[in-house]
Amino acid sequence: MQSQFFKIIIIQLLILLFFTTNNVFSIPNPQSPISNKSPNCTISVTGFIIDENTNQPLEFVNVYIQETLKGTASNEQGYFELKNICKGKQHIIFSHISGENHSVFFDIEKDTTLYVEIHALNTVLESVVISEKTTNSTQNTQTLNHQHISDNSNQNLSNMLEEISGVSTLKNGNGISKPVVHGLYGNRLTILNNGIAQSGQQWGNDHAPEIDPLVANKIRVIKGVSSLEYQGSNLGSVILVEPASIEREPHLHGNTSYFFETNGRGHGINLQLEQYNSALAWKINGTLKRSGDKKTATYFLNNTGNQEANIAIQLEKQFTENFFTDVYFSSFNTELGVLRGAHVGNLTDLENAFEREVPFFTEQNFSYDIDAPKQKVNHHLFKIHSKKYFEPKPKNKDKVIEQFLDFTFATQINIRKEFDVRRSGRSEIPALSLNQYSYFLETKYKKEFHNNLIFKVGVQSTITDNTNDPETGILPLIPDYLSYETGIFSVLTKKVNHWFFETGVRFQNTMQNTVTISQSLPREIVRFDNNFNNFSSSLGINYEINSTIQLSYNIGYATRNPAINELFSNGLHQGVSGIEEGNPNLNIEKSIKNTLSLSGKIKEKLSFETLIYYQNINDYIYLNPENEVRLTIRGAFPVFKYKQTNAQIYGLDVSTRYQFSKSVDLKVSYSFIKGDDLSNNLPLINMPSNNVQASLHYQIQKPISIGGKERKRPKKLTNTQFEITNRYVFRQNDLLAEQDFTLPPNAYNLIGLRVSTNIQGQKTKLRIFSKVDNLLNVAYRDYLNRQRYFADDLGINVVLGVKLEF
Repeated sequence: MQSQFFKIIIIQLLILLFFTTNNVFSIPNPQSPISNKSPNCTISVTGFIIDENTNQPLEFVNVYIQETLKGTASNEQGYFELKNICKGKQHIIFSHISGENHSVFFDIEKDTTLYVEIHALNTVLESVVISEKTTNSTQNTQTLNHQHISDNSNQNLSNMLEEISGVSTLKNGNGISKPVVHGLYGNRLTILNNGIAQSGQQWGNDHAPEIDPLVANKIRVIKGVSSLEYQGSNLGSVILVEPASIEREPHLHGNTSYFFETNGRGHGINLQLEQYNSALAWKINGTLKRSGDKKTATYFLNNTGNQEANIAIQLEKQFTENFFTDVYFSSFNTELGVLRGAHVGNLTDLENAFEREVPFFTEQNFSYDIDAPKQKVNHHLFKIHSKKYFEPKPKNKDKVIEQFLDFTFATQINIRKEFDVRRSGRSEIPALSLNQYSYFLETKYKKEFHNNLIFKVGVQSTITDNTNDPETGILPLIPDYLSYETGIFSVLTKKVNHWFFETGVRFQNTMQNTVTISQSLPREIVRFDNNFNNFSSSLGINYEINSTIQLSYNIGYATRNPAINELFSNGLHQGVSGIEEGNPNLNIEKSIKNTLSLSGKIKEKLSFETLIYYQNINDYIYLNPENEVRLTIRGAFPVFKYKQTNAQIYGLDVSTRYQFSKSVDLKVSYSFIKGDDLSNNLPLINMPSNNVQASLHYQIQKPISIGGKERKRPKKLTNTQFEITNRYVFRQNDLLAEQDFTLPPNAYNLIGLRVSTNIQGQKTKLRIFSKVDNLLNVAYRDYLNRQRYFADDLGINVVLGVKLEF
């Protein structure tokens, strides 16, 4: 099946390559501005450039004709003027040090005046940008932009998000990690991949999201109660991985990037090509990565290499002015090694492993080899989406701005194989082999009225078929099941002067048909049929205190039915080196979450964003470490059981940015979180540690010429930036010694450096970036890293990278 799958991919690539080749080697248009030798080049192009966030003029914006490199820069009023421009089809490029390039393609026939809005944003860390324009939402949102994603291409999705306040990562070593937002993860946190809820084996603490972040133009984290529109079992926050639409640019464009990192001797390459055509617009994105054994401050982490091969294809077609369709396909394929020292053979060795400074099986020899224990994961997504706009009826034209019907169909295939160290040469036979097929159908309707009222309603249906491969020779950790989910939602928003209101409701029914195998002898087939009804609602209010400061409040009620793993897990979960046992009598979780945020900017110098949240969850389901270590024929492993309690989680996220000058700024963020087991009067386990992050950032404002004065058109370094970062993670003190197998690790402090610059060519831009993580090579362990039982976290890592845009 997989071989046929990849044959289809290869055929598609060859087709795309054929069209690409035709464009690359096509004969230049003799009427293009480059070949136009007419002396009558007297056209002037003038204009004003403003920041779309602040409505203020933007200075030092480079404006030039791509075909001739004739250019200028905007002044303090944002004004620019290009003289002696020839007639013809040309690209005008707008490049600003605090944002990404903007390209405008049009046919210049006469003197022209342009009014240009540029989204100038900080490109180093997550944007703590508080817009002076009203954003019609009551949700707290932070975003990683495209440049930040590209500069951190050596990281996976979860590790990228860790720089946003309130976001942590639950890890099983560095290569396997999943995001944690306000203490919630896995089944309670929805990740949308191009608008589709990621469907896989996300229940596992060692199951990372099967998403290549390099396909995204931006990644957003919405904290709060924003999940009403999305299918799944969310109890609050949402992560959106959003590819960009294809630019309406008739020429072939793209970019390619490469990175190398010293820790693990990892390297990777990414290629993206796109072209717009009225017949069919297309984009293709491919990524290859490989890394070997990672290293702590003093020793190698053997068998922690990984490799990836990913591809994404995007097609868009505008059939009529009112009807649009896009098709998206992505394939994520990875192989991940698991630390060999986390798997031991008897009780005595396991107890010793908890106490050892250096894990068992450690060798001071680097290797790219990936042996058992390991994981192989393939995730494929296919989506087709159409949007139909309707013209308002003549009698309603004064009331209705727009209305449209939105249709989406998607299917996902998730194949997960986990390999254990097995006897008699059977290590290449997976100990866990799961195949999941899911099908999603959605219809949404939206209507926007002139009185600032927006109404949305939608119906969704999901079918999930999850099966085990019987050839493993081991009783499956989770059973085979078939799940049917049907949901309906409605959202209403209204703006009244300085107030913005948002409310909505959702109802979802879930039916589970489960087939398990009894643990006792003789083995029997046991069937369970569950039916759950979940209800969610939310209310949000946003108030503009003045033009730069706004206050938002959200309250949401949500319920979540127990997942299959929580109900029926029974066996060794190899990836986390533990035995997990479910409970078929678990009840539905019931949650109420409150968020209050204040954000704004003071005197153009200080921007800030503060979020306070409180969440109460009745019948909270958690995986509890039991006071038991069990010896099996596969080794000795700690035992974890799913239990329920009444819990509360509350915290504070603060992000600030102070602009000392146009070149220097300081960012500081702080995250505080606490979780309580109210039923047993105990701290809640697996809560992130509090942390403080700071960065001092310097930007060189003016371009730097390179290549000597003798060159007719010397190259220039633009957007040159330097940054020093610091991350301090407090010790997790809200935990009793008897609640875990080992005490929480000590606090730690990590210092980092980043440097980047651009070299602008006539039709290309070369970006060079480098960074150093854990500059002082600190030996530390993190509480949310399950590998902390056996080994330290990563030591110093130097990353070098380049990116060419064309």
